[in-house]
Amino acid sequence: MRFVWQLSAVALVALIGSGAVAAVEDHPWLQFVLGLLTAVLAVLVYGWVVRKTEKRPSVEVAREGAVPAFGRGLLIGVAMCVAVITNIYVNAHYEINGLGSVTGAVGLVGFMAAAAVTEELMFRGVLFRTIEERTGTWIALALTGGLFGAAHLLNPDASLWGAIAIAIEAGGMLAAAYAATRTLWLPIGLHFGWNIALGGVFSSQVSGNDTQQGLLDTVTSGPTWVTGGDFGPEGSVYSVLFGALLMIGFLWLAHRRGNLVPRRHADRAATATTLPR
Repeated sequence: MRFVWQLSAVALVALIGSGAVAAVEDHPWLQFVLGLLTAVLAVLVYGWVVRKTEKRPSVEVAREGAVPAFGRGLLIGVAMCVAVITNIYVNAHYEINGLGSVTGAVGLVGFMAAAAVTEELMFRGVLFRTIEERTGTWIALALTGGLFGAAHLLNPDASLWGAIAIAIEAGGMLAAAYAATRTLWLPIGLHFGWNIALGGVFSSQVSGNDTQQGLLDTVTSGPTWVTGGDFGPEGSVYSVLFGALLMIGFLWLAHRRGNLVPRRHADRAATATTLPR
């Protein structure tokens, strides 16, 4: 029941918050405020439901160390996005025609903050943690990565390749980031940094969504395997490459820190919880 309560609580905040943010799309400053409020409320609700259902401190969203962890993730996400856009510029066609919409970028900050926080809380905070306890890190990473990619098939310009790319470069990589640090702040920062750089700054499609105009007025064209086509740069082979490299790096760090949960330990933990006390 713990899984149901946790997922339901965060999903409810995400549903209400995303609806409110979408409803004020033509009012960027209000969208900014509502998006940030949704993100903050989601973290508070997640922390509360974890404390209630697991009888422990919600250390994965603790305030201590949150700012530096979020900041590191933000920098990694932005750097990864810049690396992908640079490769699109070199190997295809990427043109900046000047400024796009400053207020549009402001609205996207709120939109992307709500999306990054609620998705990380649901997929890494609830799903990955729960599955990892029962099956170990490797199976949990594969399952939740696949689910994260499949969830993006619902987007307007989604494709099977786009879902596979998201499963690797985002689902697997962000789960590995959590496994390496055991804090949700780093994957939240990484997720937000990537999204806001891609949509809010470079005005590119994000996961096949019809993203509103960001800070720059840009034009992208060229081979789909480079640009990602209608799905956006997340469908680029370079996004998959850099995401996979980061995932490997995070998993190496998790192994070095002793944070990987083997299958046998997960089996013991699951068995122990079923024994009468």
